[in-house]
This record gives sequence, C-alpha cells and structure tokens, in this order.
Amino acid sequence: MSFVAQLNLLDAGAPPSPLLARFQRLIAPVTPSGLEALAADAVAVTRRHFGRTMRLFAPIYLSNECVNNCSYCGFSRDNPILRTTLTVEQVVREARHLENLGFRDILLVAGEHPRFVSEGYLEECLAALRDFVPTLAIEVGPMETPEYLPLARAGCEGLVVYQETYHREAYARYHTSGPKKHFDWRLECPERGYEAGFRRIGIGALMGLADWRYDALRLAAHLEYLYRTCWKATFTISLPRLRPAAGGFAPEHVMSDADFVQTLCAFRLSFPQVGIVLSTRESEALRNALFPLCITSVSAGSHTEPGGYTGEGADDVHLTVKGRRVELGGVGATPCATNTSPRPGETNATGQFDIADERSPADVAAYLRSLALDPVWKDWDPSILAPLTA
Repeated sequence: MSFVAQLNLLDAGAPPSPLLARFQRLIAPVTPSGLEALAADAVAVTRRHFGRTMRLFAPIYLSNECVNNCSYCGFSRDNPILRTTLTVEQVVREARHLENLGFRDILLVAGEHPRFVSEGYLEECLAALRDFVPTLAIEVGPMETPEYLPLARAGCEGLVVYQETYHREAYARYHTSGPKKHFDWRLECPERGYEAGFRRIGIGALMGLADWRYDALRLAAHLEYLYRTCWKATFTISLPRLRPAAGGFAPEHVMSDADFVQTLCAFRLSFPQVGIVLSTRESEALRNALFPLCITSVSAGSHTEPGGYTGEGADDVHLTVKGRRVELGGVGATPCATNTSPRPGETNATGQFDIADERSPADVAAYLRSLALDPVWKDWDPSILAPLTA
C-alpha cells in the first residue's frame, strides 16, 4: 500500500495508528505551562539522540524560472518577476563563496522548469561541486526514479520535497497549472527518490495553506510510513511558515509562534531520531529560542535568489510576463513588487520569499557556541564508502 492509499484512509476517518494518536494528543490545545513541560521533554530527547550538535547548511538557488502557477510562491509562472538561471560555472563560484564561509553542506534549489533545470544540468552541477562539497542535496521539481538515478550516482546525498499541503481541496486551489497540479504524483516522490538511492530524504508542509493541525498530523503519518517502508534512509522534516513574496499572497491560516514550537516538540517526542530543520524564514529571536529545544539542522546567511551570494547570473537577468521572456527595458517590462529592496552584492533576480534572520553564518555559529551547542559544518565524506586498502 502506497502512502497515497494511507492518506486516503486517514482522510476517510480511519483510526490513526498508536503513534499518530499520541502525536495528535501532543498537538492538542495546551496551556503555557503545558507547553513549557513539552519543551523540556523535547530538549531531553534531543540531547539523548543528537548530543549538542547542530548541522549548518546553505541553499544555492540555481534558477527562479518555473512552469507552475502556485498562488503562494514568488517564483509562480505568472508573476512578472526578474529571473535568471545560473550556468554551471556560476554555480561553482556561488559554492566556492559558501565554502569560504565554512559550509560543507549545500542544498541546490530551483524553480520547476524542465527547459532550464533538467537532470542533465543538475548532474553537471553535482559533478562540478562534489570534489569540494561533501554533502549535496537537491530541492527541485519531482522526477521519476530513472531520472533520479544519475543524480544519486553523481554524488547527491539528499532529496528534499515538500508536499506543501496534504489537504487535497486546498492543494487544488493553490496549484492551478503546471506539473505540480498532480497531488498524488508529488506525494509519492520521496518513495521514488528512495528507490534511486538517496540516503537522506526531507519532507515537510508549508504552514499557512491549510489548518496547521490537519497538515501536521498528515506530515507525521507520511513520516511514519517512510520510516516503515524506506528504512535504509534517514529523514528530516521541516515546517516552513509562509513569508512575504512576489505576488502578495496572504495566508488564510496562521500558525502562531506557540503553535509552531508545540508542533516541533511534538515531532521530536514522537520521532526521536528525525532531523528537524529550521530555516531563515523565522526571526532571529525565535530561532535563538528554538536552537536548544529540538532543532538539529539550520540554514544561515541564506539567499533565495539565483546568484544572491556573489552577484552571478546578473548578465542574463530578464523579466517574464505570463511565462514569456521580456528583456529589461522592453515593452511591458514592469516587474512585480518583491516586498524587499536589493541588498549589496545581490543580483537583480527576484527571491522566492523574504528572509527573516539575516545574520551571517559566523554570527549564527557564534550564537550556537554561546548555548554550548557544537556547529557542525561537515558530517559526511565520500571516503567513508571507499573500499579499504591493504
């Protein structure tokens, strides 16, 4: 039985498993003192399974071209934004910049546009990076297993794919055109990635698209299923909350900070060994409070636009109007408001969403050390799998 079938049963009212029933109790309304007790339990479980380590990673956005219309996303096809796609050489320069900052764990991110971001392009990027970036993962448009195979062979360790929302009706409202419309196909993507050989699989839900308890419970069900059926992999989860982006989408469902903390602690207590990722979508103050609780992996100094670290890609920045390329200064070249002003060193390309925590990687690492946490820039090397020599 695939997870699609299990999700359908859960939505039809089938009783949850004992694990999910416990998770459901943990995300039920709670008093402030109850939340404090939940957080204390989460700290104890995190220390038991992860010690005082914290992985640091950074995303590199390869392209903000996209064929999907997703009403909440800054990269949505019909948003008239400034776009570019990095060449492989430009991706290397972005990665070298991050390497100089200390990063050895990089997530390659791109909008979904097969003309610009294909498995061949991704394979070239991976081949160019793998000799100096030991941990590489991708967050791109879902593919079939045969398309993932060369990426795993090229040195890609991880696959990240978020369902966005597990609510079928809401999903249909938000995704109006493009391959992302197909709910079930996206839902089965982690299983296809596992078949291709990815060792680390990240799943999540974008909080704000549906009732947060609904999505959190189904994300937990998805994680329980993957632990049972894809047992050779390790897993991470993330609960990104919507941030301002081009298009001006306003979420119908708001997840408060207290609800966010409660849900993260519920995942830690229900799934003691899952990695929990916290991005720079969240504010500095909230991230500081969450670091010691249940988080095991954080991004730092992130940019959500192609070329954001070095200015690469500026030579081909252009506008798109309903998917049609328009050169800057051309007829109809009026970019969409992006909610932020460009910062020094950025390209003119539009980011996917606004960043909330703008601290440098060094500042984040220093704060982690002030909490007696150990920032881990590298925890993998291909030599681990190399054959022993006499």
